[in-house]
Amino acid sequence: MTGKRTILIVDDHPIFRHGLAQLINQENDLIVCGEAENYHAAWKAVKDLSPDMVIVDITLKNMSGIDLIKELRKTHKSLPMLVISMHEESLYAERTLRAGARGYIMKQEASESVIEAIRQVLDGRIYASKNVTDNLLTRFVEGSQTSIDSPVQALTDRELEVFRLISEGLSISDIADRLCLSVKTIGTHRERIKEKLRIKSATELLRYAMKWAEDEASARQ
Repeated sequence: MTGKRTILIVDDHPIFRHGLAQLINQENDLIVCGEAENYHAAWKAVKDLSPDMVIVDITLKNMSGIDLIKELRKTHKSLPMLVISMHEESLYAERTLRAGARGYIMKQEASESVIEAIRQVLDGRIYASKNVTDNLLTRFVEGSQTSIDSPVQALTDRELEVFRLISEGLSISDIADRLCLSVKTIGTHRERIKEKLRIKSATELLRYAMKWAEDEASARQ
């Protein structure tokens, strides 16, 4: 690895990790030093391997990638992080940048853009699509807050994670186990989600969340 900049891949899909590692390892100055599929394995890998950069997915096995970014940012402030995710950038890109990532790519575009994004982030710059960059610059110039195109955009990072898991049909107790939080805490998040989305019942929320997930999947095709 002498002279090569090292990269840790954190993603819960082994086939994607393998393909991404092959793509990166073809470069003369880059090498994948390790892989992790969840939050805890990622923490251990960062500690043991001291990578020059971390590539993170939003959806991990036991906790959100956004949570991982926030926690790593607290203790590894200079560690560059790039998000590669299947989720729509219009909803997640700005959230990940605010959390501490330095770039966002959708998985559909990864094979075409990932090397450029990696180099840009390693060089201390931010990588984002033209649409994301234009939106950020517009709000900066106009001095406005984040525009709300959908009520879902008004959810906090944690509420969005709970909402996404609801869309998968998980119960409150299942979500609590997945996120290592109490059932009471998840219940509170659910009530706040219902309030923000102006939904009265849990059944209506489930239908809304499943329709949202279908629409997001269609947008990626």
